[in-house]
Amino acid sequence: MSTIKITVIDREDQEHELEAPTDMNMNVMEVCKAYELPVEGTCGGMALCASCHCYVLTNHELREPSDDEEDMLDQAFFVEDNSRLGCQIRIDEELAGLKVKLAPQSD
Repeated sequence: MSTIKITVIDREDQEHELEAPTDMNMNVMEVCKAYELPVEGTCGGMALCASCHCYVLTNHELREPSDDEEDMLDQAFFVEDNSRLGCQIRIDEELAGLKVKLAPQSD
């Protein structure tokens, strides 16, 4: 199994360095859930909710957001220019060193 390291900053500003497999077709949301970080993923990764909203802090070349992802981000709270849905960021070798911060939850 091949893995990369990614860093996730939780909502309390604690950094977590995670090992993410590149050969299991996982996404950032699933990796966060596997490490029991506070990401709900209510829709199961279908870009139908924004419970895995995060901010991409590194300059990695990511796939363009789909229309569904953009629609969900339009409805999300605390959206920034670097906002993405974690469920739409697929883990592959090019994401080694990726750093994301979990977005605040709406109250």
